[in-house]
Amino acid sequence: MKTIYDVQQLLKKFGTFIYIGDRLADLEMMEDEIRELHRSQCVTNEEFQMAILLLRSEIAKLREKEKGEEL
Repeated sequence: MKTIYDVQQLLKKFGTFIYIGDRLADLEMMEDEIRELHRSQCVTNEEFQMAILLLRSEIAKLREKEKGEEL
């Protein structure tokens, strides 16, 4: 798993499609869904860790971008 697209494909395997229209909200919802799948033992620890790492990285990039645009 290397991209957000890969995370989306993992969620798709479980019938979860996330599109809110706000990229940041989409990523946060994906993180919640991945956590729930991990809690239910539907994804491995490795899949969980990689997905969370990718999502948090992308969330941080978006927040930095928004912060820069406010100035």
